[in-house]
Amino acid sequence: MADLPKVRISSRKEPKQARSNELVSAILQAAVQVLVQEGARRFTTARVAEKAGVSVGSLYQYFPNKAAILFRLQSDEWRQTTGVMTEILGDAATPPLDRLGRLVRAFILSECEEAALRVALADAAPFYRDAKETREAREAGAQVFDAFMQDALPEASAETRRLAIDLITTAMSAAGKQFSSTPRNTAEIDAYAAGLTRMFCAYLRDLQQN
Repeated sequence: MADLPKVRISSRKEPKQARSNELVSAILQAAVQVLVQEGARRFTTARVAEKAGVSVGSLYQYFPNKAAILFRLQSDEWRQTTGVMTEILGDAATPPLDRLGRLVRAFILSECEEAALRVALADAAPFYRDAKETREAREAGAQVFDAFMQDALPEASAETRRLAIDLITTAMSAAGKQFSSTPRNTAEIDAYAAGLTRMFCAYLRDLQQN
């Protein structure tokens, strides 16, 4: 996809009344349906408004363009993922490697449950990937993983921890994308997550000993 001009991706205003919240919720639900069914290239504000049963003018009260809607869907997904990461990796009462196993399983399950939406959002990334809001959202998740890795590898150098984070998150993301491309049952998800966890834990144990 060709480079796109930078556009505003933040919402025009935040809903403050129940009716406004319902309107925004309807718009976002419709946006998910349009995105999954028709893909990022055919995603338009007019199609979203039609699917939501609202006027384009009502939609524009909250979202200035389609990039703003797509970013809202992606940022909601990031926010949910960061929340899960914070809850699991920040559980200091649980040993680090056990925390990592819980995260891997939760991530793979999420990838499988939301495969169609995530593929569509990945296709839509060029609309907002260079935005400041996108960098900030990603940095929030990185901070959570960095704090966890300091618990898992307290004696390791900062460079080693950064490499471990990069290897684990990259491998987990790639594996989740490939695995979720085919419908999976619970037993398959559990087995796959357990295998990934064993590999990641073996890697971290090796780093702990060196």
